[in-house]
Amino acid sequence: MKILIETSARHVHLTRETIDTLFGAGYQLTNIKNLSQPGQFACEERVTVVGSKKQLPNVSILGPERPDDQVELSATDARSIGVGVMVRESGDLAGTPGCTLIGPKGEVTISQGVIVAKRHAHLIPATAEKYGVANEQIVSLKFDTDGRSAVLGDVVVRVREDFADAVHIDTDESNAVSAVPGMQGEIII
Repeated sequence: MKILIETSARHVHLTRETIDTLFGAGYQLTNIKNLSQPGQFACEERVTVVGSKKQLPNVSILGPERPDDQVELSATDARSIGVGVMVRESGDLAGTPGCTLIGPKGEVTISQGVIVAKRHAHLIPATAEKYGVANEQIVSLKFDTDGRSAVLGDVVVRVREDFADAVHIDTDESNAVSAVPGMQGEIII
């Protein structure tokens, strides 16, 4: 049950309203690189994320626009800028910390939306069926790396037709297992 491992570095997802405030009314984000998940892309534009202790400049924006602003950081990033560490699935933002986002034309303070993304596996239905796993099931992931082999638990399975098979871990997790581009892990039920 091998699967591609991808490192999801710090990034933000923005609403239309926030884009307008940070970059100017009607501004359109510039796609510079399509990501592995269909329809998702990295943008040329960057923002600064500000917490109570310090700020992280040059943070990537991922498109397309979202219904809610969401800031995804590693636990190390969150602690370093002075926001709480809340491990959540993408979109589960109620009760999470907020921060300030700064762009070239303005700034926005969000009252919630900063998360440490729960590690997760994107699977298409055929792969989920082949592996015998279901949407929202919790599995583990085994990494066989030289000197840093590990098993990470609490990996949530997400199954949708419009996904591409891949597991997303954050930079803290990636560094812990010495992940490299193109690396594969093994799903353990």
